[in-house]
Amino acid sequence: MTKKIFASIVTICGISVMAVMLLITALLNGKTADSAAGHVRNESRLIASAVEKGGSDYLYHTDFDKDMRVTWIDSGGKVRFDSHKDADSLENHADREEVAAALKTGEGSSSRYSETIMKKTVNYAVRLSDGSVIRVSGVHSSFTAQLLKLINPILLILAAAALFSALAASMVSRNIVKPINDIDLEHPDAQKSYKELAPLLEKLRTQNSKVSRQMDEIQSRREQFSLMTESMTEGLIIADPKLMVLACNTAALKLLGAGDFHKGQSIYSLNNSDIFRRCLLNALGGRRSECILRTGGGQREVIASPANSIDMVCGLVVFIMDVTEKQELETMRREFTSNVSHELKTPLTTIYGTADMLASGMVQSDDVAQFGENIRGEAERLINLINDIISLSKLDEDSAPRENENVELFALAEEILDRLKLSAEEKNITVSLTGENVSMPGSRTILSEVLYNLCDNAIKYNVSGGRLDVKIAHAPQRAIITVADTGIGIPKQHIGRIFERFYRVDKSRSRKIKGTGLGLSIVKHGIMYHNGTVRVDSEADKGTVFTIELPIEKKNNEQGEII
Repeated sequence: MTKKIFASIVTICGISVMAVMLLITALLNGKTADSAAGHVRNESRLIASAVEKGGSDYLYHTDFDKDMRVTWIDSGGKVRFDSHKDADSLENHADREEVAAALKTGEGSSSRYSETIMKKTVNYAVRLSDGSVIRVSGVHSSFTAQLLKLINPILLILAAAALFSALAASMVSRNIVKPINDIDLEHPDAQKSYKELAPLLEKLRTQNSKVSRQMDEIQSRREQFSLMTESMTEGLIIADPKLMVLACNTAALKLLGAGDFHKGQSIYSLNNSDIFRRCLLNALGGRRSECILRTGGGQREVIASPANSIDMVCGLVVFIMDVTEKQELETMRREFTSNVSHELKTPLTTIYGTADMLASGMVQSDDVAQFGENIRGEAERLINLINDIISLSKLDEDSAPRENENVELFALAEEILDRLKLSAEEKNITVSLTGENVSMPGSRTILSEVLYNLCDNAIKYNVSGGRLDVKIAHAPQRAIITVADTGIGIPKQHIGRIFERFYRVDKSRSRKIKGTGLGLSIVKHGIMYHNGTVRVDSEADKGTVFTIELPIEKKNNEQGEII
């Protein structure tokens, strides 16, 4: 704006000076023209008067000014005398405007412009008493010629005027623009600026207020978005079409194991694996894409969805979820299904084979009872397996009935050991129960299954002539159950997996011992059902000790801890 004002002022000043100079030149030209015409008129009258008195000799004996031409013309138009040229060489002048006027009225004048010399000839003729005419011609410079004569002074004046105009324009333009530049755009005040700007400043103040409110709303929404995304356990990434990250929560960085990362970097800075790249590129192509990433922290499910705008992809939204536990559960499910199928197939095959032999009459009558005993044993094994699976499923789904009764643990342990008395006597196992009466709220059925499975395993995997010691103790707010045996023990590398379904430490030995392979899984889930913990201490060939701690006070169901 300053430049425009400066240029406008300089231009106006230049045009004004030029116009003044031209006007002055035109006025001077008019004045000199009138002066030249008056001079020629006076001279022609004087010379005419002198010729009237002194005759034609006056013309031949007078030295006239070289800028003035005197011509004597008779009444017929023939030139008798000319101060500049030979009179006989000139043509008849009767048709000249000034001569014709003088012959008719006594005096006449005219002027003619010569483009060659850029001068104007002024003529004045006076008729004498004898009918002849005295004509005097003078030369007067034209406007153009006078302008050319004055060009140097004019240019000098223009230069001086331009310099002055530039200085003045610079000062004026700065003074004009300064109040505008000094306007506080955040808090515009019409009193400190031009009155003409008051409507604009008022509108600007209104717009500032509106923009401020909108910015506050945007900031509030941004903070809400950040708060919501940061509270998510799932990772969230928003990227533009060039895969530059626009937003990314902390969960995404943790799940992908990304270190130092800043918004605006490429999404490949978070993970640069081929499967991740393919997933993102498929989403950029407009298709929802999923993949599983394996990182140092586990397995992550990545879902990349395109953000479409009309017919183009304007960005990506990427969700990242930790599916490590889900994948592990899926693996366990497949293993469980496989193990269940195998465990069911074995007794069913035995039952089918034995029954087929009985049906075909291949069995002697003395062996029928033995074959029937085999069928009953395998059926019992099958029933026990199904019952254990049902119990475990109920505990898994938390669909077991929520019993709220006081369970006397010492009495319950006596009942369990009494049920296992025959099994213990068969292997010559010495059984002992010590401790004190401890009562706790819970499910008697589930606690019974827990104790039964632990004691049953302590007998099955014990050595002949070994010991089984059960102790019921009381600690602050806790009941402690200890089941110790002197059996074959568990190698340390297997202790972490013994609670898995169908997991067997020594499969060749375990197959010879009756059982479903689900007992310790039921123990784990039963203890978790009561918000308790179980600890295992064992050493190969030296026995095993299971220590259970259960809260005596009633609590909400939470997952217990297995140690």
